[in-house]
Amino acid sequence: MQLVKPVIAATIIITGLLGLAPLSFGHGDVTPQAVDITGLKPLAKDWLEENPYTKEKTPDQIKRSIEIGCTAYNSNCARCHGLGVVSGGTAPDLRYLEKDAEGDAWFISRVRKGYHQNGTTKMPGFEGLMPQEAMWSIRAYVNIRPEDDDEASVKGTGGNCQTLDYDKVLK
Repeated sequence: MQLVKPVIAATIIITGLLGLAPLSFGHGDVTPQAVDITGLKPLAKDWLEENPYTKEKTPDQIKRSIEIGCTAYNSNCARCHGLGVVSGGTAPDLRYLEKDAEGDAWFISRVRKGYHQNGTTKMPGFEGLMPQEAMWSIRAYVNIRPEDDDEASVKGTGGNCQTLDYDKVLK
């Protein structure tokens, strides 16, 4: 009888851990996910320093880039930076990133090379895993998220890519 209690306890603990394991992937897998950039014009091979997907620079591409960016963000970034670009504190809240060329430079540098602190990888680099079209599309999506919106999926503007209201967010 003394052996049965520890075996039952161990079985319950293991079952509980295995049952909760899938929840750790609730915001996406840690393995970089492929991004389908179909519908975007290819960018130059040299890395750009400013986001080419803005209303002013590529009005014909902005809707598609935000759509791609939303999906790519949810697959590759939301796990740490939060659904709908609303951080829970694990990683920086990207809604507060400067939306100008300086913010573009910081963003693309971090996404390409990652971030390392005291020998620890805080964010992996995505260069070689994701084309720059995908990275800039993520930036375009991040830029439409309002700073004062703490809801991850406010109808028409949030994390649910299928319900993005482009007329609303591109005004």
